[in-house]
Amino acid sequence: MKKTNDITANGEEMNSLIRRLYPICRSITGNGVRETLSILQETISLQMHEVPTGTNVFDWSVPKEWNIRDAYIMNSAGEKIVDFKASNLHVLNYSMPIHRKVSLAELKNHLFTLPETPDWIPYRTSYYNENWGFCIPYTTYKDISDDLYDVHIDSTLEDGHLTYGEFLVEGSDRQREVLISTHICHPSLCNDNLSGIAVAAFLARHLSQQSSLRYSYRFLFIPGTIGSITWLSLNEKNVTRINHGLVATCLGDTGRFTYKKSRRGDAEIDDVVAYVLENTGNDYKIVDFSPYGYDERQYCSPGFDLPVGCLTRTTHGEYPQYHTSADDLSFVSSGCLGESLALYREVINVLEKNRTYLNVNQKCEPQLGRRGLYKSTGGAEQEKNLQLGILWLLNMSDGKHTLLEIAQRSGLQCELLSEAACLLKDAGLLEESTS
Repeated sequence: MKKTNDITANGEEMNSLIRRLYPICRSITGNGVRETLSILQETISLQMHEVPTGTNVFDWSVPKEWNIRDAYIMNSAGEKIVDFKASNLHVLNYSMPIHRKVSLAELKNHLFTLPETPDWIPYRTSYYNENWGFCIPYTTYKDISDDLYDVHIDSTLEDGHLTYGEFLVEGSDRQREVLISTHICHPSLCNDNLSGIAVAAFLARHLSQQSSLRYSYRFLFIPGTIGSITWLSLNEKNVTRINHGLVATCLGDTGRFTYKKSRRGDAEIDDVVAYVLENTGNDYKIVDFSPYGYDERQYCSPGFDLPVGCLTRTTHGEYPQYHTSADDLSFVSSGCLGESLALYREVINVLEKNRTYLNVNQKCEPQLGRRGLYKSTGGAEQEKNLQLGILWLLNMSDGKHTLLEIAQRSGLQCELLSEAACLLKDAGLLEESTS
């Protein structure tokens, strides 16, 4: 993991980005998505894609574009008892436009509350079923009296586009990619998923500054479900390039890290994340794949079965603030954001180093002393471990065992084994296996 000052600085910068994005009303389409992506373009050279309404994407089609300017509920005294400008969660996301007088009985059919947490506003959507509604605290709901209410939702639902962002960091191998996907469709919700957006953007920036990468890295900033379905439909011919992948979400809270495995369950990304989590020394949780969750369920659908897992802190639905107004700026912390970015960077670091080698002198150990690779006297612990790493690599590098497998068997760190591999390669005793 990275140094504390690095984690702190990155965390504070990501938190500043979240604070800037927090007021924007986002949805699966619309100007809120475009504004969000435009701000991200200040961090990375993000490319925006626009997919027209009605485009067929497998069993789905791109929906109409939704935009909203204002909304409120006003009583007969001219008082706004609910105001979109106070919180963009107040409006049922994707509400159709309406402006008319309604009775209390009719109004209550279009109100959503959380009685168990009476001061919180729920987040609710109506993407594929035309409807209108308001989400309000239960305390407000209880105080609504019999009256004739002026209901106004100044929105549009018309032909337009689905917008998503894409950023590619080119490595030495353009045919082998690591996919990092994060959803951008939620309005003012910080952990789900401004945290994922921030971590993905800063990971992309970090990788774009590296001088040598083995893999290429493709970052997707997409609306949930329909976004991944659309991207897969438009890029079906190229998805075989994806060797590994992670869905980034819920990365700013104080909970332990949780990893949901890919559908395959034994993909290299599954092993790498498990190894990195174990070596943090902190509590963590690993769960098997299930077809419920975020966009990993689209990438892992049987027609693709891509090796994509989901790396989060507390998972969706397992914290009470999930999909409520309580998932606000106070719920995420700079420290946790910094730790999440550091974890993702370490996963990438291990992926980059996890190669398979071949010992070119397999009949007994080579003479290491004359190559300067053997110390006859005792030295520092690091030197001893490095020498032990050399011996493990020579013994296990038969073209069948990855660096990660050797690390797990030997108990030595991947970083140290990678250093030992470089020494052996320079000495002409080891070469990278292409099989």
